Amino acid sequence: MINVFREHIGFWTTQRKKSLYVGILFSIVALIVQYFAGSYSAKSATNIVGDLFLDNLPTVDLTRVVVDGAFLVTIFGTILLVLKPRYILFSLKVISLFIIIRSFFVTLTHLGIYPNQITLGDSIIDKIYLLLNMQDGFFFSGHTGLTFLLALIFWREKFWRYFFLTVSAIFGIAVLLAHVHYSIDVFAAPFITYAIFKLAELEFFKRDYAVLVEEA
Repeated sequence: MINVFREHIGFWTTQRKKSLYVGILFSIVALIVQYFAGSYSAKSATNIVGDLFLDNLPTVDLTRVVVDGAFLVTIFGTILLVLKPRYILFSLKVISLFIIIRSFFVTLTHLGIYPNQITLGDSIIDKIYLLLNMQDGFFFSGHTGLTFLLALIFWREKFWRYFFLTVSAIFGIAVLLAHVHYSIDVFAAPFITYAIFKLAELEFFKRDYAVLVEEA
């Protein structure tokens, strides 16, 4: 813990602090955009469509994986970033970019909820999940995409790369079995996420990514 504290002290130059404030502001904006995009999608939902996988898969109640798992990964990922300050600047911004781009996609197509989708309970976590509109909007899967994005962020660290790839696969299977996503949402997520990561790495946040790479 002392080493982490020392690493933070040595890391936060004036320029990096400014970049951090920009990243935090960007994150707040992204969450606001996600909320309104989810609300719009829920109100505009129309008909359901057939799905090769969902039509042939039984509905399995994996609420705790889909809901609690999402919160656990969020908390765990946040702790991991705090322990590794060189990842914070780029991660804040690329995750915010991911949220905003996904929110844009969510507003484009208004599919209805697939029949036999699992229903959430009355726990506090379930209510927060609903409040954040994390259940609304299908294309593309945030569960699958965000964990895949974390794998790309930590790609140079073999353990974390495979850890987040595994979690992404588990989430992908879980949301399909729970019928909370159409299969196209899950299978398209890694490809779109990779494009978002590359845009951030090569165009939008090159300086922040350079910090991550130079000190790796």
